[in-house]
Amino acid sequence: MNAFDFDTMPQVARVAQIIQLSVAPVFLLAGIGAFLNVCAGRLARVVDRVRAIEPLVLASTGDEHDRLVAEIRTLDRRITVVNASIFLSVLAACLICLVVILLFAAELLRAHIGTTIALLFIGSMAATGMAFALFIVETRLGSRIVHVRNELLYHEAGGE
Repeated sequence: MNAFDFDTMPQVARVAQIIQLSVAPVFLLAGIGAFLNVCAGRLARVVDRVRAIEPLVLASTGDEHDRLVAEIRTLDRRITVVNASIFLSVLAACLICLVVILLFAAELLRAHIGTTIALLFIGSMAATGMAFALFIVETRLGSRIVHVRNELLYHEAGGE
């Protein structure tokens, strides 16, 4: 008997039930997509800042040079962290896609792979959680280097 015999095909009600089961993971995919958009935006801003600072580092000396080098090192670290967050988010999205595919495949093939589906979903949640944790690290790194220097805070216009 073929797995795709009409006699063994799932009933419409069962397919509808599987679609209902897959709605939550699909919404999760939409949320991960939005998060990826935020991460990509942050990555683009950091890369733009690096490109703006690179020529200044090469032309600077003394304390200004040291300050710019420290900033560019932090920016490099932020790039690494946000890239890791993006990787984990994409991994989570791929695992969720597998969950949805296997939900349907299990019904069509009459396979008992509930444990596999559960483990894939757990893996996707773990990857998502780690991606969010790295996002916190990246935002903390970013907020550490954004300081207004004292010479600007207390600068007085000359000649007044």
